[in-house]
Amino acid sequence: MLSVEQWADIRRMKHVEGLSQREIHRRSGIHRDTIRRALASPNPPGYSPRPRRSSKLDPYRAEIERLLDDEPTLSGVRIREEIEKLGYEGSKTILDDHLREIRPRFLAPPRSFQRTVYRPGELVQFDLCEPQAEIPTGWDQTRRGWIVTACLPYSRAFAGALVFSKELPDLAWGMNRCLGRLGALPKKLVWDREGAIHAGGGRPTTDFAAFCGQLAVGWIILDAGDCQAKGALERSHRFLHGNFESGRRFANQLDFQAQLDHWSEKINRRTHPSTRAVVAERLVAERERMRPLPELPDSDRRWVTRVAPQPYLRFDRNDYSLDPRLVGRRVEVRASQSEITATALDTGEPACRHARVFAGGLAFTDPPISERSPSCATSAGPAAPSPRSRSVRSPATTP
Repeated sequence: MLSVEQWADIRRMKHVEGLSQREIHRRSGIHRDTIRRALASPNPPGYSPRPRRSSKLDPYRAEIERLLDDEPTLSGVRIREEIEKLGYEGSKTILDDHLREIRPRFLAPPRSFQRTVYRPGELVQFDLCEPQAEIPTGWDQTRRGWIVTACLPYSRAFAGALVFSKELPDLAWGMNRCLGRLGALPKKLVWDREGAIHAGGGRPTTDFAAFCGQLAVGWIILDAGDCQAKGALERSHRFLHGNFESGRRFANQLDFQAQLDHWSEKINRRTHPSTRAVVAERLVAERERMRPLPELPDSDRRWVTRVAPQPYLRFDRNDYSLDPRLVGRRVEVRASQSEITATALDTGEPACRHARVFAGGLAFTDPPISERSPSCATSAGPAAPSPRSRSVRSPATTP
């Protein structure tokens, strides 16, 4: 077939150089009939669509469409089984190629996306990211944890806080810590449908709504499976696994958090590949459009209990001693991320103060019960509250 370049050259020799068809034939070696057709055609040569050849599948196309109309996701294996009953003897490849072309006509229209432009100070995206390995918590133990991650999508500033449960007090503490590191308050908090956040039907839980009300911010709870709506944060999770966790070792949860904070500061000083701007510089500009941080909501767990004859309080798999002089009286317990305290309701006197430990199966007695009440057992203290526990004197700070 005559190429486009040959066609153009023939027309040049005819119309520019004024050569005859005989001379064009002598110079190019192209047949005279081909030269005549090239000069008569104003359009370059090209391949026209070839007529479709008949296929062994042709008699069964209507049946295939009927099957897909009834069940669009019906597998190719099942469709082949059905049409083989009608006499189909063709190969699997012919059927698969045909299904690849026609199946989209029977499926629901796929979701489409548009480019999102974020305004400064409008949103902060929150999510949970599970570390690839369990976190050391002391006493030769490790524990599954989660990172409450936060990202300001305009500046791409990132912050994270390690927690050990998905309950709202822990998530609220993580949000407080992330907002504190970001340094200002946006207009809305974005979450997906975590159990402690979402009450069903797109509505927030009462506790999460109260948290947002105390901050005076709005919220957006995403549709189920709509992780693309937090695209800026989802990409940060992949970066966190590959760039932060890989090749690092952690002594305990405090060391993990310290290294995470240092890494967050480092990546917030880089030029972000999406915005082509330094994250910290855009964060400074974004803070000017956000409100200053108010007093952050209290995220500690609080409850009232009565001191049992065996004066221990069980919380988060551990037993913490209470003042045995308060047996039978009610105390208000307060559990934060760093300590466990209790106060007698009637007199206000302290009932205990322990550093919180995230390892499990331990009993903490501090100070020793024998020093506080001579009537109690021996100087070694009472037996551990359960067979799985070990009696440990609680230090003043987390071990």
